[in-house]
This record gives sequence, C-alpha cells and structure tokens, in this order.
Amino acid sequence: MLSEPEPFRLAGIGDEAAPGLPEQLTAVTELGWNLLELRTLEGVPVAALPEADFARAAEQIRAHGVEVVAVAAKVGDWSRPATGDFAVDLAELDVLARRCAVLGTRMVRIMSYPSGGLAEPEWGRLVRSRMRELVRRAEDSGLVLVHENCAGWAGEDADRVLDLIARVDSPALRVLFDTGNGVAHGYDAVTMLRPLAEYVAHVHVKDAVGLPCGDTAYVRPGEGGAGVDECLRVLAEHGYRGALSIEPHLALRPHLVADGADPGHGDRAAFVEYGRALEEMVLRIRETEETS
Repeated sequence: MLSEPEPFRLAGIGDEAAPGLPEQLTAVTELGWNLLELRTLEGVPVAALPEADFARAAEQIRAHGVEVVAVAAKVGDWSRPATGDFAVDLAELDVLARRCAVLGTRMVRIMSYPSGGLAEPEWGRLVRSRMRELVRRAEDSGLVLVHENCAGWAGEDADRVLDLIARVDSPALRVLFDTGNGVAHGYDAVTMLRPLAEYVAHVHVKDAVGLPCGDTAYVRPGEGGAGVDECLRVLAEHGYRGALSIEPHLALRPHLVADGADPGHGDRAAFVEYGRALEEMVLRIRETEETS
C-alpha cells in the first residue's frame, strides 16, 4: 500500500465492492484504508434497513475500526422526481439523522430532483423550497447535506448549484463533486468544478468514456475523459481536506434500475484495483507539486 498523501483521505462506497457489509469492510481494509461510505447493504438503502439489521451493521463497523465518512440518501435522486411526495424525503432524513448519530457521521448525500415533467420555473421554485426545509432539518440534527452533481435541477449546472447555496445560505448545504458524472451527463467536469471548489465537502472519484451508441463506459481513474487528475489538482489548490471516495461503477451501476435493467453487483477485486490506481494518481500529483 502506498502511504496516504495529504491533503486527501481515501475512502470507498462499500456496495461497489460487495453487497454485504463484511465484504465491504474487508475491501476497504485490504487497501489499508479506514473510511467507508455507506449506500446499501444487501441492496437495501441505509435508511430502509430494519432497526435490528442496522444495529448489527453499526456494531460490525465499530468492531472493524472503520469510520463512516458519509451516507447516501435517496432524497432528490433519480428515483424521486420533484412531483413526488416530499413527505417520503422528510421521513428518510429523520431516520438518517438518528442513524448518522449512531454511525458517527454528519454527511448525507442528496440530489435535487428530476423535473417529473415540470417546466423550469416551477421546477426550480419547488427545488429551492424543498431544499430550504431539508437543510433546516439538517441544521437541527447536526447534519451536512452534500448535493451531488448528478440527477436533478442543479445536477449539471454550476450556476444552479451556486443559486441553491446562496438562497439556502447555510453551512449545512455543501457540494459533493463526482469527477465522472460529467461524461455521462454531457458537461466538462473541471469547468463545472472550478466555481464550486470552495463549497466542496465530499468527492466521488470515477472516470468514464462516452461510447458511439451514446452510453457510458466506466474505467480506472486517469484512463477516461473525466479529467480526474485535473479535478484533484483544482481541489488541492482550494485547500480541500475531505475524502476521495471511489465509486468505480465497473461492476455496479445502481441507476440502471430506473430503466428496468440489471444494475450488477459489487466486485471486490476490481474495487481494490481501483483504489490502488487512485493511490498512484494522488501520489503522482503530490510529487508533481513538490517539484514544481
């Protein structure tokens, strides 16, 4: 294992390695890391786990000496359009507030709602209104909601992200920047990142290439067109001290469920190889900075 260079801490989204928690923990510790991001256990989102199952999982994580760096919510994601029942999101956030306290993490990944057929003005108004209420509840619970550049009103537009941050005006709303989403969504990641860098509190690392058929193929960091290394340099320049959490998408693509397709399942060997590749990239960046 390469020594973990500052300023970045290295983590991974567990279900990208395996469906079950024991294998997720093993994959992270095989890399010599101690940071895990939780999304699903045996395919079940963290907020939807039965209480007994969650309690067992939390105890396993503690026993393994692993820190949970963030939890993924379904709030505002590709499966929940702006026309859906907001009460579902509020209920999920209430559950996660309790469970994040047990896990010792404050960070919850959210998105900003697909339109559900709404025209832009109404879509944007509704998203702003919902975000204010979500963030108010997050403040009360000591959580930080990190908005990912993925599905939703502000998913592909830095100006809309900045609009949300300005209008909500709370340290409980920050940015989760995913380096690979630009390839799939048709924008340049580095260009989007630059105006948002000061607000980034969490990072997902993935890389991808666009295919002639219009689909996206996911590859090891540095082998695609996402500009992962340049994104990391921008973050370092802005003093980012958070985690880089790998989301390889080499074997698991959860959003395919929305199209009725098989999303696949985690691959521990591919996850570990991906982590090694990120370690090497971060080390190269550090060495370049030291000699420049």
